[in-house]
Amino acid sequence: MNEKGQKPFSFQEETWDLYAQNFSGLVVAPTGFGKTFSVFLAVIHNFLNHPENFKKGLQLLWVTPLRSLSKDIAKAMQTAINEIGLDWTVGVRNGDISASEKQKQTKNMPEILVVTPESLHLLLAQKSKTKFFENLQCVAVDEWHELLSSKRGVMVELALSHLRSISKNLKIWGLTATIGNLEEALNVLVPYETPKKIVLAKEKKKIEILSVLPDELELLPWAGHMGSKMTEKILPIIDQSKTTLIFTNTRNQAENWYQNLLAVNPNLAGQIAIHHSSIDFELRNWIEDNLASGYLKAVVSTSSLDLGVDFKPVDTVIQIGSSKGVARFLQRAGRSGHSPFETSKIYFVPTHSLELIEVAALKEAHKQNQIEKREPVVLAFDVLVQFLVTLAVGEGFREEEIKKQVKETFCFREMTDDEWKWILQFITIGGKSLKSYEEFQKVVIEDGIYKVKSRRIAMLHRMNLGAIVSDVMMKVKFFGGGYIGMIEEFFISRLNKGDAFILAGRVLEIVNIKEQEVQVKLSSKKRGIAASYAGGRLPMTSYLSHFLREKLNDSLSPNPKEKELKFLQPLLLDQEGVSHIPKSDEFLVELIENKYGNHLFMYPFEGRLVHEVMSALVAYRISKIFPISFTMAMNDYGFELSSDQPIPLEKKHLQQILSKENLIQDVMASINAAEMAKRKFRDIAVISGLVLQNYYGNKKKFKSIQSSSNLIFKVLEDYEPDNLLLRQAYTEVFNNQLEEVRLREAFERISASKIVFEKTTQFTPLSFPIKVDSLRQSLSSEDLLTRIERMKTAGIPKKRNRFSR
Repeated sequence: MNEKGQKPFSFQEETWDLYAQNFSGLVVAPTGFGKTFSVFLAVIHNFLNHPENFKKGLQLLWVTPLRSLSKDIAKAMQTAINEIGLDWTVGVRNGDISASEKQKQTKNMPEILVVTPESLHLLLAQKSKTKFFENLQCVAVDEWHELLSSKRGVMVELALSHLRSISKNLKIWGLTATIGNLEEALNVLVPYETPKKIVLAKEKKKIEILSVLPDELELLPWAGHMGSKMTEKILPIIDQSKTTLIFTNTRNQAENWYQNLLAVNPNLAGQIAIHHSSIDFELRNWIEDNLASGYLKAVVSTSSLDLGVDFKPVDTVIQIGSSKGVARFLQRAGRSGHSPFETSKIYFVPTHSLELIEVAALKEAHKQNQIEKREPVVLAFDVLVQFLVTLAVGEGFREEEIKKQVKETFCFREMTDDEWKWILQFITIGGKSLKSYEEFQKVVIEDGIYKVKSRRIAMLHRMNLGAIVSDVMMKVKFFGGGYIGMIEEFFISRLNKGDAFILAGRVLEIVNIKEQEVQVKLSSKKRGIAASYAGGRLPMTSYLSHFLREKLNDSLSPNPKEKELKFLQPLLLDQEGVSHIPKSDEFLVELIENKYGNHLFMYPFEGRLVHEVMSALVAYRISKIFPISFTMAMNDYGFELSSDQPIPLEKKHLQQILSKENLIQDVMASINAAEMAKRKFRDIAVISGLVLQNYYGNKKKFKSIQSSSNLIFKVLEDYEPDNLLLRQAYTEVFNNQLEEVRLREAFERISASKIVFEKTTQFTPLSFPIKVDSLRQSLSSEDLLTRIERMKTAGIPKKRNRFSR
């Protein structure tokens, strides 16, 4: 570094010193400040200072959550090693690496290996795994904040604990962006009695947050209508920048914006690309290479490019619509101005007017340095089952040794002896309910060692290893040959031959659907249906929700300081004129009766996932007072209960409907928890190996996977209700889908708030986006636009009644 005139940052030097003293730890630094070199060079320094302590073989294992990160990380490391003059090599091992390359690595491991969590576990499943890792000095876990709150993070925890039993002096280092629970993050990664420390960079990254305002304000906003109009606004931003990354939240949205940009400016053809995980990896590699070289002017992307990738030409980031979280927004901002001394510049482009409040909220959160926590996963028994079978496929394991390793992890530290015995019984005989079925008797015990002896079971286990479960993907190919990408089965199942859809920026027409392959041709049609993917909408975090409510409260001031709130003032004044803008200590309920039906709107501002549960709960509680059935719709700001019958709701009913008492009992009564658990069990069944997704090179159809898991679910419900995997399904429903903790906190806040009850005959600025979302499900795009225009031209009258508590 000194030869190049570069001086290391103090956090890098601190990491090198601590590493030399046998510390493990967590490096926390802004994007672009060299977190990678803080740990990587610590290992190199240690070798150069004490070569006598090193033996031949793998020295540094680098775990990264995304394949797309691997190539860049390995290239940067190899360049540095070559400049130092060291004869070390850096290898990459993941699903994109050829079998021949993996065989070379198996015979002669490089000194540094970059892997994903799944690739690491596949190494643990090899018979010669001990020789791979016996001389390992360090494991570095990159982007730990991304892995921490996922089952892939649990895979890392289990692997680390096991690697410590092979390499006795192993050091573990994590690299992370700032999160709200750094101490806990370190203790999950390094839960052992060993010297450990958080290394926190003093340097701060400068981030400039800019909002792109539309030419005119829609007084009745709705999501999606501003797309083509805002395209005109972002083209000048792209023109004046070297290279621009345009982030969207979904693959569907990415495809649409790619088409919008080309339609408005065809000259961008060849200079703009689209990047998401369903596109062929060779095409993704080409895009990443040409993004790094500066050849591409812009790339429209999903989260596939928002982690750790260093594209130096990128000087501008554009976020389309809400990022749904503070950390996610700042992470994406950091992709621009990647060097420490540049300012990261991010433009926020709203998809409807109300999203501008979120820009003000994001700015305030950034100013106060408030960022979300990442909650670690506990007692993920499906991952543990998979891990134990992985070890049994490899060299095998002894019960007491591996039990100690498992109990040392954060995830399983509270596991009971009975639960451990159940797990061992499950992998050997299938548990109480499945012991009659030979296919579930995977592991045998010989001389106290748990092993998988069947080559068939071992091969199928390797093929199905991992903790990412998604709907079955189908290959998309040109009829005459040529691979394009992957599409989810549920999307294609809705289409017929001749229908057009958009994938990888092309309008494609279906020629034939054969097994797991969609054969297509380039369509002469100008538009197609943008490919949609399950689980596409991100949940809004509680931190962003808090600042959103705060900024909505600020909007009531006569002259708000934020330009976004100033721009929105006409809309907010209309909301206040016809209904009300809730203050931070108020909760707004609107009852709207008009020719389009009877509508009850509530605005918790807690995000879509929480509102799904709250809407079902409120509908259930109302039905106990009045025999009314509802249809439900929601967005991140609120939810709607709609009925063709009048809703005779009055002020006196609201306290009962919004009560925090008997909350979980009423939630259980208002939803089909068993059905939700059944769907959740499908993922658990796949991870634990009860149901196989991949079978001798072919993927099972989604219906087959769901049918198999449903059958097992029913057997366990009837004959083994205390089954740990069944119990886990219900736990995950409450923790993840129902967000029980956040739901309780929301009702606590509502109970302490003043409830404002408004009645009117027209839709309000806050209610209109929710209403439009409900119409999308039942109307074609043409019918939808006609209906929206009719609803808008009805106008907004003065308020009718107000009832407050």
